[in-house]
Amino acid sequence: MLGSGFRFKRFMVYHDRCAMKVGTDGVLLGAWTSIDRCKNILDVGTGSGLIALMLAQRNEITTITAIDVDVDAVAQAKENVMASPFKDRIEVKNISFQDFVKQTSTKFDGIVCNPPFFVNSLLSPDKRRSKARHAYSLPIEDLLFLSRKIISLGGKLSLVYPFERKRFLEELIHEAGWYIYRQTDVYPTPGSLPKRLLLELSLAPSDDSIIHNHLVIEKQRHHYSEEFIQLAKDFYLYL
Repeated sequence: MLGSGFRFKRFMVYHDRCAMKVGTDGVLLGAWTSIDRCKNILDVGTGSGLIALMLAQRNEITTITAIDVDVDAVAQAKENVMASPFKDRIEVKNISFQDFVKQTSTKFDGIVCNPPFFVNSLLSPDKRRSKARHAYSLPIEDLLFLSRKIISLGGKLSLVYPFERKRFLEELIHEAGWYIYRQTDVYPTPGSLPKRLLLELSLAPSDDSIIHNHLVIEKQRHHYSEEFIQLAKDFYLYL
């Protein structure tokens, strides 16, 4: 019996066995990340496989390695991938990012991560959900420092993060030797404070200024903005 899921235009994502469900953060990152020149991509903390599937749809030649520490999430991600048109280009592995970096000899053109970032909130009674949501499973420091070891020359690291922790993140980015190449501040509605930060990082400074813009998700309740529609129209059925 199939569990609950979310149908996109070209694939279905079941997520009932995943600690973290399909959400706006993952869709934003999957649609926003620059992947045109990527021959291979690493999706860190893949969960249901949503981002890996989105990236495979956007780039018809790239191969994607999707990793996660959660056994059930990996099992479901594998099922989602096998039921998709992109099953020949996505490999799902049950391994932590830290262990993966130790074992791999591959250099990736793109590394993408929707990281756990609830550092100070109370732990959920659901241990799997806590692991997926809280930074002890993948400290942002590990993501930034270890990604340096497996990124290709000219490769990019892309992630989504709470805007309220922007200063903390910028300090870590600088300490780890990355440069911000592209930044989008995400606002839930016009006039609201930004809620999320989409960042694309490079190990080499840009010759030009940082590409910095903003994105409003909804003009009003249940009415998406034109920029969000343009970003997500290839995925959402109702756009």
